Amino acid sequence: MTLDRDALFIGGTWATPATDAVLEVVSPHSEEVVARVPEGSTGDIDAAVAAARRAFDEGPWPRMSPAERIDIVQTLSGLYAAKLDEMATIISTEMGSPISFSSLAQAPAPWMQIEAFLAIAREFPWEATRPGALGAEVVVCHEPVGVVAAIPPWNVPQFTILSKVIPALLTGCTVVVKPAPETPLDGYLLAELLVEAGLPEGVVSIVAGGRDVGEHLVRHPGIDKVAFTGSTAAGRTIGAICGEQLKRVSLELGGKSAAIILDDADEAAAIEGLKFLGVMNSGQACVAQTRVLVSRERHDSFAAALAAAIGGMKVGDPLDPATEIGPMVARRQQERVASYIRIGQEEGAQLLAGGEGRPEGLDRGWYVRPTVFAGVDNKMRIAREEIFGPVLSVIAYDDVADAVRIANDSEYGLAGTVWTADQEAGLEVARGVRTGTYGINTYTMDFAAPFGGFKASGLGREFGPEGLAQYTELKSVYLSAPPM
Repeated sequence: MTLDRDALFIGGTWATPATDAVLEVVSPHSEEVVARVPEGSTGDIDAAVAAARRAFDEGPWPRMSPAERIDIVQTLSGLYAAKLDEMATIISTEMGSPISFSSLAQAPAPWMQIEAFLAIAREFPWEATRPGALGAEVVVCHEPVGVVAAIPPWNVPQFTILSKVIPALLTGCTVVVKPAPETPLDGYLLAELLVEAGLPEGVVSIVAGGRDVGEHLVRHPGIDKVAFTGSTAAGRTIGAICGEQLKRVSLELGGKSAAIILDDADEAAAIEGLKFLGVMNSGQACVAQTRVLVSRERHDSFAAALAAAIGGMKVGDPLDPATEIGPMVARRQQERVASYIRIGQEEGAQLLAGGEGRPEGLDRGWYVRPTVFAGVDNKMRIAREEIFGPVLSVIAYDDVADAVRIANDSEYGLAGTVWTADQEAGLEVARGVRTGTYGINTYTMDFAAPFGGFKASGLGREFGPEGLAQYTELKSVYLSAPPM
């Protein structure tokens, strides 16, 4: 099966690119080219936005009833469910996610999003009449925000595409998706499913390209809202552009989440949980629990046990079902993570597992060794900056209040966990930590509930009714008072 493409998905059809530029998709495992696809240009973005603008301003999609749009998205859901295995394999091939993670999350979670948003849309108050303060009734309407620019990252490409595309579609918006240049292949499989689902012309375009193409899309006067997932640095730039243009924007950005281990926690269960939550997707996850906070009395024993568990994880070919840690997405990311491992040692943290150098038996691929530092001070760079690789920092706290203080001593506020035998104690900790999502003895995203961050972790929310509402504008219609 070839993964090559020779066309772009513009306005719901496969179109000839405006230039001959090509993106080479390189396997992070073999360092070999696995596919070639057209590289979108600013001209292609202009064509995609024009198609989306026509479809929104003149086409049937925003004028359909919510029930009609729900029916088409329900068809898409069925088509998507039949492609989960293929989608998982494509994502593991293009970005190196272990197939165990892709089969668990990279492909099924986007489909679960579709189903959750469908359920929410069926109950959503598209129009609601309420009594006014002046004696007459008011009709409050949720109307589509317009043409949406959806910009996902490379680490969980389908997850972040559909977190934007599905609520946009259900509300009646049209969408231009700009996938990351590292991960264009899964987006084009989605395009095939959108065609098969029967979306009207112009409603969705998918044009992969680099940063300049993304900035052109954000600045485009035909765009009404930008929905972005990625780094905080890029989010600041996008937010500034949208603020200048008074353009609607939602930003899901970085994290440096803390897992607080209370003294009554089951150590084995906490470590087993952190094997997934700390280094999920090879550490390339914004919600990864990378700061592990342990009481000073338990610090040494817990850190040693965590290092043994993380250091023993299988690193290797992402398509091997036994692999737990795959490669970094690109050489630059491998070098970035390696530089933070050096920084941690230079700052005086104690290296208990991993470190610089290739994992044993891997002479190619963009791999790093899963790494655990102990004796970390929360002021160290490895505790403050998002590394985006399999690197954990164990930090000692004096008491629970100190643990909460350390957890909050971060520019980020995306996620976090507390591990304890006492759920009420866990809830008390959760209430004190300034993050948008939190877990007690676990962490997950429930698609019926809002997801997003405090502080530099972003603006707005995804999922739940709150996430659907991000793609609407509110209109109040004042009805005249009945005659006396």
